This record gives sequence, C-alpha cells and structure tokens, in this order.
Amino acid sequence: MSGNIFGTLFRLTTFGESHGPGLGGVVDGCPAGIPLDESVIQRELDRRKPGQGGIASTARKEADKVEILSGVFEGETTGTPIGFLIRNTDQRSRDYSKIKDVFRPGHADYSFTAKFGVRDYRGGGRSSGRETVSRVAGGAVAQELLKAHGIAVYAYTVELGGIPAEVVDFEGAWGRPYFSPDPEAPAKWDERIAEVKRQGDTLGGVVEVRATSVPAGLGEPVFDKMDARLAGALMSVGAVKGVEIGSGMQAACSLGSLNNDPITPDGFESNNAGGILGGITSGQDLVARAYVKPIPSISQEQRTIDASGEAASITVGGRHDIAAIPRINPVLKSMMALTIADLLLMDRRLGVRE
Repeated sequence: MSGNIFGTLFRLTTFGESHGPGLGGVVDGCPAGIPLDESVIQRELDRRKPGQGGIASTARKEADKVEILSGVFEGETTGTPIGFLIRNTDQRSRDYSKIKDVFRPGHADYSFTAKFGVRDYRGGGRSSGRETVSRVAGGAVAQELLKAHGIAVYAYTVELGGIPAEVVDFEGAWGRPYFSPDPEAPAKWDERIAEVKRQGDTLGGVVEVRATSVPAGLGEPVFDKMDARLAGALMSVGAVKGVEIGSGMQAACSLGSLNNDPITPDGFESNNAGGILGGITSGQDLVARAYVKPIPSISQEQRTIDASGEAASITVGGRHDIAAIPRINPVLKSMMALTIADLLLMDRRLGVRE
C-alpha cells in the first residue's frame, strides 16, 4: 500500500495498529551527519502523549518509548534507512468487543470495511489516531535536518471549542497547556471542555503551524507546489477536515489591493500569502492552519447500523480524548517538517545553500 509512504526524496514509511504489539517506521533519504539519538525523538513523542491538555486527555497511558533500530551511529545519521519502533503497552482491546459488529458514526469503521472487507475493531486499527505516533517520530528526524539549515517549525492552538486565542506568542506555546500561544486562553478552554465532558460530547478546534527561516525557492511547479504538498500532508491526518494557507478563506472575500503583499527593498510588508507565491516559498514564514474535527467517540447514544446492515444504536465506551487538540499539534508540526524536508532535498540548489 503506497498510502503508507510519505515523501519523494525524504521518505517516511509507517506501520502498526492501535492495539497491536507496536508501531514504527523507516525514514529513508536523510543525509548522513545529522545529529540524532533517541532522546531527540523522545522529546517530540512526549509532547504527543496524554496530559498536554489537562482534562481533555484520554486515560490511556503509553510510555511511547522509542527504539532506534538502524541508521544512526555514535549520535549521527549514517545516510542509511533510519528504522524505529514504539511498542504498545497499555492496550485494552476488551473495551471494543461490544462494538465489533456495529459501525461507529464518525469513524472509519464503515469505509475501511468497504475497502478491505476486514475490520480491526480494536480502536480502529490502522485508522486510529494512534498511528500518528510514527509520524511524530519521523517528523523529529525531519526537524533535525531542518535545524541544520536554520529552519524551525512550530504548532500552536489558535481556537478550541469555538473560543479563539487572543494573543499569538507562538514561541512560548510549547510551555503552556494546550500549546496555547495565549497565556489567558487555557483557563477558558478548561471551562469549555469540562462543560462538554459533562454532556458526554467532544470538541474540535484550529491549529496553526508555522516554519521560520524557510529559504525562498522551495516547491516544484506545477503539481508539487509547496502549498499543495503542505495541504495534502496536513489533510492526511485523520482528524483534519480543512486547511488554509496564509489568509486562507478570508482571501475569497478580500480585495486584491488588500490581499497582495507589497514588496519593498527591505522585504514584504505583510504575509497574506503564507510564505508561498506560485507554489514556491518566498522566504517569509510558512503559515498554515488545520481545522480539526471533534473526536467522534462520544458517550451519547447514536444511531448506526450493524455489519448486516440492520438499524442499531451505539454508545462508545473506552478511553478517549475530549479533543484531538493539543495532542494533534506535534503531529501537524511533524507533517510540516516532513514536507519542507522533502522539498528542501528536491531543490536543485540545495548544494549551494549555507
């Protein structure tokens, strides 16, 4: 299945299911000499673990301890495939036995069964959000490559449950609950989540991802444009239902005179383009927003059908997040990093970059 491989020159192949022995992947195409060890990957994985969103997080506790199996020697990449493994340790497949013959609304149960004729009902198998742990590990490798070129990537929550962040201090977001760029927002989000949790419901939100010090000239016309590749990368994350680049949807109700970014001898005066012109980076910050749907596992009764097509009802139990945010933030950060890393290697001028 080619759908399990991301990238052209900097490639990530992932494997594993939510309730199998473990998940992992192979990063191929990473140049030799990039500093890397398990602690670098573990730092990113820890940001995806439960607990980053307070009362929004699942009760499932996974160590998510990474093992590097190949491609690294004495703290540096060797230029050969980097294999890694994250073992599952806290699966409770019995939580799903009651729904093995019933399709959960909002999940991929129905569509995966239609495609493969086989259903792994234990948390959704390959369609589970847990598959993203491999993306984060691969993204950590990509971020080390980008760091060698002075590029940094950030992901922060700009809206949760319909409540926006009023301040965008993206560099301080990693140190706050929900990876909030606004010091005042987490308290408001806690209150909203507590309210929705009592109702047996879930929430969605918006995450902004940003890369700084991206060189001008990345992106390959016409079908490998940076914005096309980036949108596809972010949309490949299961909970994401929409992506904006720069001013995004607002551009559709703006004027050309307002939406264009004036250029001066000192640089651009604004960044409505999100750092991309004609599908190629302009040298400004690369900015995108991902719109994240509510977690579909809710404790309210829902109408559905069973495997024989008969009407049924379902109440989803088990351990689930109230919102994919903020655990999805490191995933989206990783997808942006993987995209930039791949297009950086595709750029024919890479050899002359300092």
